[in-house]
Amino acid sequence: MKTLYRYINTVVLLGVFFGASVGSAEMAHAQSTRPTATAVFAGGCFWCMEPPYDALEGVLETTSGFAGGDVVNPTYNQVVAGRTGHLEVVQVTYDPAVVNYARLLEVFWVNIDPLDGGGQFCDRGQHYTSAIFYQTEDERRLAEASRQELIRSGRFGSQQIQTSIRPLDAFYPAEEYHQNYYQKNPIRYRFYRNACGRDRRLRELWGS
Repeated sequence: MKTLYRYINTVVLLGVFFGASVGSAEMAHAQSTRPTATAVFAGGCFWCMEPPYDALEGVLETTSGFAGGDVVNPTYNQVVAGRTGHLEVVQVTYDPAVVNYARLLEVFWVNIDPLDGGGQFCDRGQHYTSAIFYQTEDERRLAEASRQELIRSGRFGSQQIQTSIRPLDAFYPAEEYHQNYYQKNPIRYRFYRNACGRDRRLRELWGS
């Protein structure tokens, strides 16, 4: 009887184990085959635009890179020298079943200075200016609506919103050492962000 009891328990435990394994595998497969989407935003230094999106539920990956220029596959040194017309951008890969494009726009606005047309924070030059790069007509419509909503809010009075809304022709990833810089080099990143006055200015613009 004890032998039979142990046999039954073993069968039950194996069933639970393999059932859980199959369930986990099916869940992982469903997540891996679920449609994803991308969005591209320019908010000054691309290192600083990765963290707020990485922290957002539904975002699967962020990639620092370049968009808006006329040179194929530019290098970082070419872009910062101002010779390519590109802006530093972050490409956000996300699950539209969890987070929508409108929410990504909300996160974008409160992480930039939309009044600055000459760069962002301590970083100056055209390649550091802010922009929303749309890929579809729906993205363009939502981006325009979000900018109009910000203007109508009266938050900035008569000051002009300098952030542009542009079609995305191509996105080029930056060199590997730029990817997830804030995680790879946390001390250097915090020092740079602090010295640049980014958070101080964001608090002035948007509050805490």
